[in-house]
Amino acid sequence: MSGKRLRVYVDTSVIGGCGDDEFKGSSTRLMQRFISGEAILVVSDVMIAELAGAPDHVQAVLRDVIPTNVEYVALNDEATRLAEEYVRQGALSPRMIADAQHIAVATVARVDVLVSWNFKHIVNLDRIHKYNSVNLREGYALLEIRSPQEVLQDESEGQGV
Repeated sequence: MSGKRLRVYVDTSVIGGCGDDEFKGSSTRLMQRFISGEAILVVSDVMIAELAGAPDHVQAVLRDVIPTNVEYVALNDEATRLAEEYVRQGALSPRMIADAQHIAVATVARVDVLVSWNFKHIVNLDRIHKYNSVNLREGYALLEIRSPQEVLQDESEGQGV
């Protein structure tokens, strides 16, 4: 591996995906990249709060990644304001504030990519355009938002996370 390690924000769906038949393969492969240190797992207090009620086997997924490969970021005032702006601009409804918070925390933390299985509210081209429109208007960089499959390229190509 050469260069800087990617900082990858994962939302709760990726962690839960490790125990889901449909999403297990890609979710587990992505988590292996964090365990091996190939990439930095960026975790927020928003995700930790969502996982609080999850079964132990789901919570255990995070415990497998050594602390030096994990970066914790917080839902601070800046990210809270940005999440509220996504809602104000119609990118998400007020009921989906937690999804807006994931996007805002990742944006403020300037991660390389946000990874999610939430195709309705997060990994959705129309919504991504709306989030990034707000980000640019508010002085932030564009945020890459992808599914785990999109960041897990064929290892033989020597690319991907």
